[in-house]
Amino acid sequence: MNILKRLLGIIWITLGPVVLYWLIRTGAGEIAKNPTANTRVQWSVFILIFIPIVVGLVLFGYYSLKGEYDNGK
Repeated sequence: MNILKRLLGIIWITLGPVVLYWLIRTGAGEIAKNPTANTRVQWSVFILIFIPIVVGLVLFGYYSLKGEYDNGK
């Protein structure tokens, strides 16, 4: 089980930046389609809300990879 936790740690670390990149790319595309202030504010808020979530996801993956969640400690 500890090996699975460490493997999932690598997945979480990789998933964080990928999700943030996808969110920024989608937001930029939506703003390009409809460049109103309303759309800019909406996507800016989405991205700003998700940045701490992504940081938490990467930290969770780091600690999992480091072995902080192993059963033997």
